[in-house]
Amino acid sequence: MTLEKPAEDIKALARRFGIRICDDISEFVFVREKKQIIPYAFAKQKGILPLEESGGEIIAATSDPMDLASLEELRLYLDKSIIPVYCSKAVLETAIEQCYRQKEGEAKRLFSDLSQPKNASAKEEMVEGYDLLEQGDQNPVIRMVNAIILEAIQQGASDIHLEPGELQLSVRYRIDGALVKRDTPPRDAQAAICTRIKVMAKMDIAEHRLPQDGRIKLNHGGREIDFRVSTIPTVYGERIVLRILDRGNIVLGLEKIGMDEKTLKAFRRMIHAPEGIVLVTGPTGSGKTTTLYSALSEMNSDDTNILTIEDPVEYKLKGISQMNVNPRIDLDFAKGLRHFLRQDPDVIMIGEIRDRETAEIAIQASLTGHLVLSTLHTNDAPSAITRLADMGIEPYLLSSSLIGVLAQRLVRRICPHCRISYTPLDDELAELGLTKDQLSEGKLFRGEGCELCFHTGYKGRHGIYELMPMHAKIKAQVMKSADAQELRKAARGFQMVSLFEQGCQLVTHGLSTSSEILRVTRIDEKAQIEG
Repeated sequence: MTLEKPAEDIKALARRFGIRICDDISEFVFVREKKQIIPYAFAKQKGILPLEESGGEIIAATSDPMDLASLEELRLYLDKSIIPVYCSKAVLETAIEQCYRQKEGEAKRLFSDLSQPKNASAKEEMVEGYDLLEQGDQNPVIRMVNAIILEAIQQGASDIHLEPGELQLSVRYRIDGALVKRDTPPRDAQAAICTRIKVMAKMDIAEHRLPQDGRIKLNHGGREIDFRVSTIPTVYGERIVLRILDRGNIVLGLEKIGMDEKTLKAFRRMIHAPEGIVLVTGPTGSGKTTTLYSALSEMNSDDTNILTIEDPVEYKLKGISQMNVNPRIDLDFAKGLRHFLRQDPDVIMIGEIRDRETAEIAIQASLTGHLVLSTLHTNDAPSAITRLADMGIEPYLLSSSLIGVLAQRLVRRICPHCRISYTPLDDELAELGLTKDQLSEGKLFRGEGCELCFHTGYKGRHGIYELMPMHAKIKAQVMKSADAQELRKAARGFQMVSLFEQGCQLVTHGLSTSSEILRVTRIDEKAQIEG
């Protein structure tokens, strides 16, 4: 077996042979203009990419300056002299993806071209892990499904929704937490598209009456992407949602997820406690899993045994043992947790506390010397304690086991490319509880909408957090009553910053908009703060 040489050794080799070294090749003409003069399969297999033509010669990037055979093949293929430049493998793969990425409107063009979908087979065998950019001579249905998936990936979507209606099949992408409608395929193509996705996800294509779940694994320019697929029957046909799990997009690290310095410092103290329970709460899609994974990554070391039980495991973490729940064999969170305690764990992560049994075992684990991390679906931090009390957990167990609760949301960031300032009306400031004196030059910001943000005015997301450490007075309040309003008052006495207040800080700093903050935080939160 040959070991891959370190990048510095290869770079030194390139210098020795007098080959130009480039750390960024995205601005070369062919890459910038997405000009493709060799097939994608050739570029990917040989690890070589033409960058531009100069004086009848082709400048081509390679990540292996010793691969003279591939350079010679390129010379014969193009019948032109080749001038090699060296770049790292990661830079080369990114440039290949950029050069061969799907053109804007390709999905729309394929929809209009698909005039007779019933004559095109959607049942062609699915090869797991095939590259979406390598189209080949696929039939129209397969090319159309690939185009939808490619468009979603390139636009940074987290989900693809295919929704059958009476007259048409609607395609929507969830981008930065909001659903955006895209071009609609012809209604006649619905059955073929559904069948193709079922083939890809290894589902039963003959079953149309029951919900089904499946998984797809594909490559996109050297990047492995997983999809969770769910189908349900509706009155107009099967509705399909594909959740995109792109490992290349996940950003792990507590300092990278948008926590302010004070919250980050306090949360770090919690997760480095020797025992107890730390809960992360929020609705679906609020970034809870990313926060927990970031915490686990920080705690991960050779002297710490970390086990997780999830439904399902979304991203695999090196050095951490992760287990999927499996209802088919009666393996739920509670049963998995019982067995975890025999595995000598230091840290246990539970995907979600859903019932009393799981909560009781989690508390038992925390009281016997383990640190337990988990999630709950509640609107704010104090409500997590109320939810556990409603499950039947005794107040004395909650006060003795809980270390703290973190509530979070993800808000859309203003697109930096079309960001403009404006003078807000008094009504808008009143909704946020702000005055013009608190604003920089009396201005707020919003996005006008541009091609880079798909005319939404937003690009990317930022986390807002509400951290409630279990101080002595809060524990005393839990023993008296687990009422969320009373717990909030006690936490406010320790200067707990609410989700709404953190969101308003983002607005004043020009990172998000007032409408976005009001969309994702509770309407009655301002009243709670004042109370």
